[in-house]
Amino acid sequence: MAGYGDNAAFEAYAAAAGYTLPDGYTQPQVTAARQRGSMFVDRYERFFSGNRTGGYQQERAWGRTGASTYYGEAIPSGEIPVAIINASYEAAFLELTNPYSLSPVVTGSSTVKREKIGQIEVEYSSSSSTSIADMVAMATPVVTTIEGLLWLFLIPVIPAILCI
Repeated sequence: MAGYGDNAAFEAYAAAAGYTLPDGYTQPQVTAARQRGSMFVDRYERFFSGNRTGGYQQERAWGRTGASTYYGEAIPSGEIPVAIINASYEAAFLELTNPYSLSPVVTGSSTVKREKIGQIEVEYSSSSSTSIADMVAMATPVVTTIEGLLWLFLIPVIPAILCI
């Protein structure tokens, strides 16, 4: 699987943004981080307009056919906007510096509220929600920089009134 962009462009983006890459990182680590970063961006696919240009067998959510910006500006078929690539680079940087941080694992069946070891007892805060969907939502990171890059490509939500 290939992530958006390439390693050299990622490293140039990181340098231009003033990010410090970890000492001793390898190209395979960058490639893996870019892959995970692209997967993070692709989680937003349900909010993108249009369809995958290559159909369901296409690896990534972009390039798309029939896509447009929030303001209705058409995006050429198959094109991957620079902001989408840059959003994947932002996610890749987070993944390179803190691997798997954008993919938390949530297990609802093993939640501990209170724990006592010897004379030490700790009670953890808990939410009033116990559904797995709510726990996943709470554990999913919100990266405002990435969302700021993606918002232009998200489908606008227009309130509607249903009349019968």
